[in-house]
Amino acid sequence: MTEIRLNKYLAACGICSRRDADKLIEQGAVLVNGSVAATGCKVTETDEVTVRGKKVSSPDKKVVLAYYKPVGVTCTERDTHAHKIVAEEIKYPIRVTYAGRLDKDSEGLLLMTNDGDLINAMMRGANGHEKEYIVKVTKAWTPEALNHMRQGVYLKELDLVTRPCEIEQTGPKTIRMVLTQGVNRQIRRMCQNEGYEVTSLKRTRVIDVNLANLKPGEYRELTQTEMQSLYARCGLRIS
Repeated sequence: MTEIRLNKYLAACGICSRRDADKLIEQGAVLVNGSVAATGCKVTETDEVTVRGKKVSSPDKKVVLAYYKPVGVTCTERDTHAHKIVAEEIKYPIRVTYAGRLDKDSEGLLLMTNDGDLINAMMRGANGHEKEYIVKVTKAWTPEALNHMRQGVYLKELDLVTRPCEIEQTGPKTIRMVLTQGVNRQIRRMCQNEGYEVTSLKRTRVIDVNLANLKPGEYRELTQTEMQSLYARCGLRIS
């Protein structure tokens, strides 16, 4: 019977990403056959795995939801300090988790799924998947600032240069941005670097899935056509 690393198993069950699974294991929140799991251990489908007392099982059906995350909702599985968290806002019969975060003060499209392989494929920065945003700031943009951001900005606090990106000005203080990487609070940091403060940030597209007509707090299941396209672009097949 095939063994699989516990963090990969938890991700495949849609519990969280592999990185977050490692954190759960380190915290002692994961049990295998009644014993606290060790980092790096392996399991098979015959093992009983629980996370914070709840039994984990492989998903029978792969699900992807398009969710309009409102401002004020935190992308986290568990946080006693957060007023609202994604896991408690979505009332869906199958447990799903997010594939790529949006910070608390941002809104827009968040893809939720129970497929850990899809989450890992989408979060892998080297894949360069597109994410589109509408960004509003406190003052009018200058051509120089926009050109600088298009070329890539050095973020001193992270010691990295952002990838070149697509930017279209849609109003004096509003732009449409398309990024291909997922640096923490990247857009806010880039704008701040140019002397601008973001007042509104909304994600409207992830790869080829669009926010469309969803309203804050609403979600919908992806169509079969959308699912097939999303999986294909991530180099995966829907089994």
